[in-house]
Amino acid sequence: MFTLAKRQQLGNYIITFQVKEGDYAETYRVKDADGKNRFLKLINCAKLHRTQFDANGNILEVQIAKTLNHPNVVKYHDNGEVVLDGRKFAYIVFDYISGETASQYIAREGSLSVYDAKTIVLGILNGIKFLHTQQEPIMHNDLTIQNVMLDMSKGTNVPRIIDFGYARYLSQGSSSFNKNGLSPFYLAPEALNGVFLVKSDIFSSGAILYNLIFGIPPYFVDLSDCKNDATAQREKIDAQRELPLHIPDNDKFELDEQIMNIMRKALASDIEERFESADEFIRALNGDIKIARIDNQKKAKSGKTPTKKVSYSVPKGKGFSAIAGMEELKEQMRVEVIDALNSPEEYAKYGLTIPNGMLLYGPPGCGKTFFAKHFAEEVGFNFMLIKPSSLKSRFVNATQENIAQMFKDAEENAPTIIFIDEMNELVPNRDSDVHEMARSAVNEMLAQMDRTGERGVFIIGATNYPDMIDPAILRAGRLDKKYYIGTPDFKARSLMFELYLKSRPYDFGLDYEKLAQLTENYVSADLEMIVNDASRIALRQKSRITMVILEDVISKTKPSLTKSELDKYLRIKAAMAGEQIQQSRRRIGF
Repeated sequence: MFTLAKRQQLGNYIITFQVKEGDYAETYRVKDADGKNRFLKLINCAKLHRTQFDANGNILEVQIAKTLNHPNVVKYHDNGEVVLDGRKFAYIVFDYISGETASQYIAREGSLSVYDAKTIVLGILNGIKFLHTQQEPIMHNDLTIQNVMLDMSKGTNVPRIIDFGYARYLSQGSSSFNKNGLSPFYLAPEALNGVFLVKSDIFSSGAILYNLIFGIPPYFVDLSDCKNDATAQREKIDAQRELPLHIPDNDKFELDEQIMNIMRKALASDIEERFESADEFIRALNGDIKIARIDNQKKAKSGKTPTKKVSYSVPKGKGFSAIAGMEELKEQMRVEVIDALNSPEEYAKYGLTIPNGMLLYGPPGCGKTFFAKHFAEEVGFNFMLIKPSSLKSRFVNATQENIAQMFKDAEENAPTIIFIDEMNELVPNRDSDVHEMARSAVNEMLAQMDRTGERGVFIIGATNYPDMIDPAILRAGRLDKKYYIGTPDFKARSLMFELYLKSRPYDFGLDYEKLAQLTENYVSADLEMIVNDASRIALRQKSRITMVILEDVISKTKPSLTKSELDKYLRIKAAMAGEQIQQSRRRIGF
């Protein structure tokens, strides 16, 4: 239900039409005091995600909107704040655009001619070039045919980029990006993982070009059967993108090899293959440079996909000394795992077996991957970092072959640690509603994990959801040890602030213990974000990082995990240990 009614006044504006309702904002057509039409976006501040605020507590979308002044970008006019029915709202007013979205246009016209599609995308790219070349470059992050308005006020379709709700400054870290609500069909592979870059907007522009010409987004797959299952959606999207970019048989005028090569380059899964900038993309569309054909993915031959070779590295670093706090957990691992891995002969004398693996589990953002890397440094083994998406395949038996190849590579380069992140995605519970191919992958993992310790291979699995992993994986002889990585305790938080700040220009006399007191239940990723935000403020002020800046940032930064979420993980921890949860528990945590 819209907050504002027709003919209601808000500041200097009168509501004339209710346009759209969203999760946190509503859009209206309004008239200003001079009777001119404008667009007004009303933002419910209470519904904003923490990533939608900057380090000073300002709404990012408002701050970015103030800088918008380009013919191919919606133009900022005004902004303000208002309290309605006890709720705080912010609003942004833009110049009115007389026209329709690109989505509405192709729904009415069908797919466009190559000339018309190129004209629209050239306008979009000019707008993107403006955003990317600001003193502080802006990434739009949500370029779709729904977020391009076609201004028809001058008789031709002039594209204007709208909706900067997901826009971020390039200088912001990945933790400032929340991709929930974005259309996956326009997102680059790195953006699907929460990383936004200049080339991510390039990919989205290429997706729009493809959509305008063929009437459907690239790599489109029906997600209606898993609309409430984000993991299943991601699996289907990843599987579709393993295939070469499909170019429909089409006899459109000007749909030549060059325009197809341009689309392939813009939509390359390998970020190094993509256009370097909006300007290079523009020059290609204008015919100023020729684009050679690239294959977006390796083509499958005879219905088979090549087995994936997994790379490994020899870890060099400080080992456990690089991890702040967690002394009890580190000592526990030394006694139970590290000594056994480093002195197998001694353990064999006493009839003790070498452990096969361990599971790191706990809330997101608590440093499980970080811990695993430094564990490998402490042990001195070769290290293989595995994402489930690098093993899973849409082809029958290919996932099992990739798993077998992974263990073969590890054994050939033994001693090796295989670290599998998000392990629940690779080995889901077979009793749950999973595809038969997923069950086959679990069976292959079980077979390969048998007595790996004797072959010089140690497995570390990490997950936020240990209860979703197949129970057979967690039994003795596979992942023998299970360690909870929770929110950092007081000492760890104090040490982490010291660690994050030591190489930056900070004010002498910082009170790390006070900072730790102010950040109870904050995960390690929250603490790093606080330090980064404080650093940006100090940079703008050309000062050192002071306690005042840090305390101010903390006061505006909420923990990423709620108390109910933390309680849920403590219940999972108790269940994994076969314990009854206590009211007061001493935590070990990163």
